[in-house]
Amino acid sequence: MSPLNPPIVPRKTYVWVWLVLLLLLLLNWGLAQIDLGPFNLVATLVIPFVQMLLMLLFLMHVRYNTALTRIFVAAGFIWLVIMIDLTLCDYLTRGAVPGMFRKSWEHGAWPESQREMPKTPQPTVPKESR
Repeated sequence: MSPLNPPIVPRKTYVWVWLVLLLLLLLNWGLAQIDLGPFNLVATLVIPFVQMLLMLLFLMHVRYNTALTRIFVAAGFIWLVIMIDLTLCDYLTRGAVPGMFRKSWEHGAWPESQREMPKTPQPTVPKESR
């Protein structure tokens, strides 16, 4: 395939992708109404990932492009994972105190002895100047 001769994608392919995207949207909404416990997070991450893959492969024509395009798409995802990882590392270690095994990102996780701010000493005025 060359940029001047793109592949002719049948209209039926677009209709099927659109129907699958709608089905996944309804499935995502339906699963949001049901309490699945810890699987809620899995469902709400897997379904949009599949939707994203469908849009990327078919609607953005990555499936029909060269290997170089696929490499750059993969590099973009790797960069996104790196940025999310760095952001989470920063967020999850804020306020971490060495030697404390509690979750420092939870509200009120600090020990009682460290909750109050230390009082700053008031400057003293020499008695002669009064």
